[in-house]
Amino acid sequence: MSDKISCPVCPHHCSLADNQTGICGARIARNGQVVPVDDGILSAIHVDPIEKKPLNHYLPGAGALSLGSFGCNLKCKGCQNDSISQVPVCRARGFKLTPEQIISEAGHHHCPVIAYTYNEPIIWAEFVQKTAAAAHAHGLKNVMVTAGYVAPESRDSLFEHIDAANVDLKGFTEDFYRSWANASLKPVLETLEYLHRKPGFWLEITTLLIPGINDDPDSLKAEFDWIAQKLGPDVPVHLSAFHPAHRAMDIPRTPVETILMAKDLAVQSGLHYIYPGNVPVPSDTRCPGCTNIVIRRFGFQTEISGMQEGICSHCGQKIAGVWN
Repeated sequence: MSDKISCPVCPHHCSLADNQTGICGARIARNGQVVPVDDGILSAIHVDPIEKKPLNHYLPGAGALSLGSFGCNLKCKGCQNDSISQVPVCRARGFKLTPEQIISEAGHHHCPVIAYTYNEPIIWAEFVQKTAAAAHAHGLKNVMVTAGYVAPESRDSLFEHIDAANVDLKGFTEDFYRSWANASLKPVLETLEYLHRKPGFWLEITTLLIPGINDDPDSLKAEFDWIAQKLGPDVPVHLSAFHPAHRAMDIPRTPVETILMAKDLAVQSGLHYIYPGNVPVPSDTRCPGCTNIVIRRFGFQTEISGMQEGICSHCGQKIAGVWN
């Protein structure tokens, strides 16, 4: 009989002996349970515009009190936030706030939203759940930035009090996920379908385009076709430019031309809302019916100029999103 216990949070299902930590560096086996190494330890708390998550169709212009911790259950070679996500909690220098203190901070900064971001929120699920439940009790909204690498049995509890998410769909082949992130594509796609079915939930997707790694047109077109068919054309897709980081310093920055090529493919797949990221390219929101600009964007600042209550002022078409 094995003395090891399986972690239920993500598809790795790390089999852990007592006092052994999982691949994420944030969860440990203790007394027959897998628990956080240090519940509630934070690496950062900032007020960000909601557009920085990025969420372009969820309460535009809102401030989001954004929390991060340490560790990650993926091991992306080009991690853009490795200074916290690739640090095990046992070696981290962080700080602690209670959910009540976080709620108070949100009120002090007039933030209607709390965001769980910067590193992977699912690996500090217990604290996210407690804080998100307290936020709902105080009339606040909760959003998550996640890679979506979640075990099916953990989805209901993890997302119970989450209102919106941006999911990082890192690529569209199993080979890429294995070689780049030490993970698998299939559970991420299942999480996306789960969130799309969740009543009242708002979903957006980001793909980081890495030169020579996940930017081939056939793979991108397959991704966009899947999104259109499985999730529908109204899910916003953010196409973000890579910059050298972590263990991928030899890979160059993504050319603007690659982002524009990918955007054209997404349009061909029938997607309505595609946003370039990390490049000097306009990212206004246009009505998919008449192409009228309904939200002008200046960096992370927004100006709602062509719609009222989610309706295009020019042609009357509904613009998908959560606007108030």
